[in-house]
Amino acid sequence: MTVRPILTDPNKELRKKSKAVDSEDFLSDEIQNLVDDLIETMKVENGVGIAAPQIGVLKRVIIVEDEDGPRAFINPKIISKSFRKIKGEEGCLSVPGIYGMVKRSKSIKLKAFDRDGNPVTISAEGFPATVFQHEVDHLNGILFIDKIIDYTSPPKM
Repeated sequence: MTVRPILTDPNKELRKKSKAVDSEDFLSDEIQNLVDDLIETMKVENGVGIAAPQIGVLKRVIIVEDEDGPRAFINPKIISKSFRKIKGEEGCLSVPGIYGMVKRSKSIKLKAFDRDGNPVTISAEGFPATVFQHEVDHLNGILFIDKIIDYTSPPKM
């Protein structure tokens, strides 16, 4: 496991859309090492989630911390979102020192594959739903600062 440097805004790589991982590659050393490196990097940086583009890898892989520890989600897709929204403060390892209020769906349902290639379906509400939405946004080249309603820390000038 390697701690990888985190790309920070305005790095153009953060704005690119990630490519899906081919199913035959789920168990490859490349993807397994990527998952390990993402977990290690997230732990060192005290994050609750991280996406592969944040370390310069344009693959659809995210890590989200839950009550069982960090879990990998490969090719995650949000398949439903609640109409009801919640506002919460967000920050990002790729946008250090900036925090702001973002409005997101209160609950989501996500389909993905775990690191062993098994299909998983996750229903999340509240803060966990926010983390999933934030990380999936990274895979689509979207940063939370694109969605800030109110800054809770001054933006960098």
